[in-house]
Amino acid sequence: MPKNKLSMQLNVDDFLPASDAEKESLIVMRKSVGFWKDGIRRLKKNKISMVSLVVILFVFILSFAVPHFYPYSYEQQIRGSENLAPMQYSEKELSAIEAGESVFPHILGTDKLGRDYAVRVMMGSRVSLTVGLVASCIILLIGSIYGSVAGFFGGWVDMIMMRIVDMIYTVPDILIIVLLSVAFEQPLKTLAQKPGFQWIQVIGVNLISIFVVFALLYWVGMARIVRSQILILKEQEYVTAARALGASSGHIIKKHLLTNCIGTLIVTTTLQIPSSIFTESFLSFLGLGVAAPMPSLGSLASEALNGMQSNPHRLFAPAIAISIIILSFNLLGDGLRDAFDPKLRD
Repeated sequence: MPKNKLSMQLNVDDFLPASDAEKESLIVMRKSVGFWKDGIRRLKKNKISMVSLVVILFVFILSFAVPHFYPYSYEQQIRGSENLAPMQYSEKELSAIEAGESVFPHILGTDKLGRDYAVRVMMGSRVSLTVGLVASCIILLIGSIYGSVAGFFGGWVDMIMMRIVDMIYTVPDILIIVLLSVAFEQPLKTLAQKPGFQWIQVIGVNLISIFVVFALLYWVGMARIVRSQILILKEQEYVTAARALGASSGHIIKKHLLTNCIGTLIVTTTLQIPSSIFTESFLSFLGLGVAAPMPSLGSLASEALNGMQSNPHRLFAPAIAISIIILSFNLLGDGLRDAFDPKLRD
């Protein structure tokens, strides 16, 4: 319908129903995806994090699978094969090779007791990874519960619980580990003699002390992070609705608050693993780690200091392993933070 440009008359054609083609041209929304699927999609786009994940999986295979098929054990002492260089054979092994026998090479040489160094580095990585994962799970469990309770109830409960956290921050962890090692030594040795507790002799009193210290001291950082998240989430409408419906405080914390903190918990736990590995390696370097002959990357580095001039590879191998593991977990944690942190979403 023609219309005068200066007229106030409305154009009737503007009010006609849109056709199907016009409706489809206006649809610009992307397909809806869930929290996990969207996070994984964003993580896959981060090439550095994906490479770090592949490296971590490769280290896990070397640490947990390869030692079962490796021809040498971490505690096997081969007479006449002491202090061999990488890919070097002893005189006895050379004689066996000349006789037509098949002898597997010592990829990283041997230590002063004739033990294959490559399998000891693998087992040391297994110990460090196990300690890192177990300690991080302990920190996640205690820290998330403590922080969520403090943040949810608030008031004087929050004030008292956070002052306890502040006091724990001042406790010297190494001193506590030494004291616990001395205090637990005799009771744990007695307990290790009873049926079903022989595993205590394998991992050693010092390592148990490390786990106890993680449970006593290292969860405070996780508790503060969870508390800050809960203080924000507890003001949301769905929490008010759950309270109005008569849900208990425990149910609200478990089903509504911690569930919505899952992204933060994953990222924080992943970043806690390298910190736990470094702490265990440092303590093992000082002689407060696993009991001999079980190796740890820290204890291997400590033993290698004595022969650094003649066999520097013994120090480089565990040091490089620690560096690769810690760097890979840190890069993966950064990628998880970018993928699952709601504040960083597009």
